[in-house]
Amino acid sequence: MANDTSEHPRGYPKAAVIGLGLIGGSVALSIRARHQVHISGIDVHEASLRMAKALEIIDEAHTSIEESVQDADIIIIATPVSKTMEMMDEIARLPLKAGVIITDVGSTKGTVMKKSECLFREKEATFIGGHPMAGSHKSGVQGSRGDLFENAFYCLTPGEEVDGAEVERLKRWLTGTNARFIELDPNLHDLLAGSVSHLPHIVAASLVHQLAELQQHHPVLGDLAAGGFKDITRIASANPIMWRDILVHNRHVLLPMMERWQSDMQTIQSLIEEGDDTGLQRFFSEAKQYRDGLPSKKKGAIPSFYDLFVDVSDHPGVISEVTGVLADHGISITNIRIMEAREDITGVLRLSFRKEADRQKGMDCLEAEQFSVYISE
Repeated sequence: MANDTSEHPRGYPKAAVIGLGLIGGSVALSIRARHQVHISGIDVHEASLRMAKALEIIDEAHTSIEESVQDADIIIIATPVSKTMEMMDEIARLPLKAGVIITDVGSTKGTVMKKSECLFREKEATFIGGHPMAGSHKSGVQGSRGDLFENAFYCLTPGEEVDGAEVERLKRWLTGTNARFIELDPNLHDLLAGSVSHLPHIVAASLVHQLAELQQHHPVLGDLAAGGFKDITRIASANPIMWRDILVHNRHVLLPMMERWQSDMQTIQSLIEEGDDTGLQRFFSEAKQYRDGLPSKKKGAIPSFYDLFVDVSDHPGVISEVTGVLADHGISITNIRIMEAREDITGVLRLSFRKEADRQKGMDCLEAEQFSVYISE
């Protein structure tokens, strides 16, 4: 399947989505949910194109952009940031439909917006940076969901010369995301994303590296890390290419943050060396107070787990009893893990759900069946 040029219905607007991964596929589905539109998908991986067509995410498939972007009403670039920069160069060399909106989904905006000003200033096109702050524990176009961005922040970074009416036009295209749109200056966006997403990913990856080195000498460490350690470092499993690009393009923000982080670690090291129990308690107390005050039912920059914990007694078939209740009510789970199960001791099941509404429904159903359930914030 090099190119599939299925004819689209006359009069329908056309959207071109470059990059058919989880985000690109989900944006396409959200657009289709609210608009009668013909969607053209572009990806270098033919397997992704075939999957996207089979799932009816796109109407036609291409491995290059020439045939699909020139008559598009909206172009969504859903690739890693470095590839997005390349795509912008290619798009700018092509004749485009007057009034086309071009947007991206990258996690850094400063470098992208600077490039867009150079490339599209003389064209009858509008570039508006975009960053949907949502994701999934799945990857690839097969994980695409039309509700992936529901209630999530969707940052838009229009350039200084972009008319407000064009921003509203992009929001109308994206209304099917059911996201919470927020307009930010590109540099402010990068500062905020660096704080709540980029630096935490670096810290998580560094903790995993440290564990891997220790495990070479202490093999049992891997088993001990299977629970809580794996949970708090789960973001280290994110796409390495994407995160390489994010760090390169947001280095002006991250380098000062990392210096501050190292300074904080040195302060804590000094408190430990000095045996300053008051200072150490204050360090943890202040962190706990701030963390406990953060919103617990809102989507942020890092995808949330919607976990439910169920106390279960130690007897055969107890897991099927729990999952049977959920199945009877049509509730799907994305993961299940036995956290503790020892003879004569109550065990704990951790059930993971796709979204908050599923978790709440599961909690209600299990409580109705007299199971002891709780949510850990």
